[in-house]
Amino acid sequence: MKDIEKKEVVYSPEPRDTIFTVPNLISLLRILFIPIVAYYITQKDMVSALVLLGISAISDGLDGLIARSFNQVSKLGQILDPIADRVLIFFSILALGIAGIVPWWMLIIVGLRDALMTVLVFMLAQKDYGPLPVHFVGKSGTALLMMSIVALIVAELWHNFATYLLHMCALSVGIWGIGLYWFAGYLYIKQAVGLLQETK
Repeated sequence: MKDIEKKEVVYSPEPRDTIFTVPNLISLLRILFIPIVAYYITQKDMVSALVLLGISAISDGLDGLIARSFNQVSKLGQILDPIADRVLIFFSILALGIAGIVPWWMLIIVGLRDALMTVLVFMLAQKDYGPLPVHFVGKSGTALLMMSIVALIVAELWHNFATYLLHMCALSVGIWGIGLYWFAGYLYIKQAVGLLQETK
């Protein structure tokens, strides 16, 4: 058990109460670029949207690497990183809906889940709890949704039978992603309720 704790200290630095770090700046820039990605999607400039999504994916891995390597893990960073993912998914699906590429019910379901998680975070903050640990199910749901979004954008680059099949497969993956997204939400709610009950 002690060996495990030692490894956690080495590989997962304790988050600090600091704001001005390089990873936080990268996460903030990633969030600020999201409306631009959404704009390109609505204009059906899919090449530009894909380029920015690629940069976003690289920056997502880069900020985590810098944070761990240079002991710049912060509590703010632990909040900004999942927020960036949620905002990217929401605005991308919103843009795809405006462009007529995905049905609007997908946006509504994702938006309701994110609104619920936002309320949950505020409730926990009132009791001095930080963000809940990211669950594997939540990561899987986010990954499937991001794969779906990228595939839907790629499918719009050409219009033939192959891209039609890609579009349908991407929608199916997106539906599975939404299912996992909500199941992860249920797990977070269950965990939060337990924490809130303990404070009473």
